Amino acid sequence: MKPPPFTYHAPRDLGAALRALTEVGAGGKVLAGGQSLIPMLNMRLVAPAHLVDINRVAGLGGIGREPGGVRVGALARHAEAERSGAHPLLTRALKLVAHPVIRNRGTVVGSLVHADPAAELPAVLAVLGGSVRVARWQDGAAVERDIPAAAFFTGPMESAVLPGELAVSAWFPSLAPGAGCAFAEVSRRHGDYALAGVCAVVGPAGAARVACVGVGPVPVVVDVSALAPDWAAAARAVREETEPDDDIHATAAYRRHLVGVLAERALREAAQEAENRGA
Repeated sequence: MKPPPFTYHAPRDLGAALRALTEVGAGGKVLAGGQSLIPMLNMRLVAPAHLVDINRVAGLGGIGREPGGVRVGALARHAEAERSGAHPLLTRALKLVAHPVIRNRGTVVGSLVHADPAAELPAVLAVLGGSVRVARWQDGAAVERDIPAAAFFTGPMESAVLPGELAVSAWFPSLAPGAGCAFAEVSRRHGDYALAGVCAVVGPAGAARVACVGVGPVPVVVDVSALAPDWAAAARAVREETEPDDDIHATAAYRRHLVGVLAERALREAAQEAENRGA
């Protein structure tokens, strides 16, 4: 399998990258980790006229703790973020992403922009109420804007990043003091995309939110604080909010049942962690 022909761009700084993206517009794709893009190119699922490789752009890497959360740069690899331990829920999710060889190249921000509803990281950003920072070239300078998670994921494999824009970082808010978190999923084989998954955050005062993987066109976020600590009832409420589809791997009914089981499991685990922290 070979990709369709394209013009390759290798900018060395952010300004050059943004100017290239402005010039190519909707005909361009950004290459960072490439763990999703390269297979899609080879299978001819996408055929961009231009490929803008940002791996040589200085200043786009790194994972930094800031007041209120963690900022992950566009070139920070899954494995780097996992090893950093910068955010407990992000770390747990990353352990479920594919295999180590994929995590060594794939990027956190790239996974978010790819916006696969079966992927773990969009759900993490959504349940935390994080955001993605994007930049574009305007009037001779880089101009940035932050897109909240609730507005970032617009459909399957679709995000709010516009032609000419580059996602430069992602913001993952810290857990509230004393809060617990958990991530539970079921896949056919280790490393496969999950048939369904749930990440949960439970606060010491009973505040509880979940985000579901693989049961809707975007991460399905449900606030179940009003039902805490009746996690069985909370799980039923989560199940009712999902809109899974049938496919060759599972029926919609099975996915809906599974997400209820996983929601209760994740909520109980997160609540136990919150209780232990408050003890």
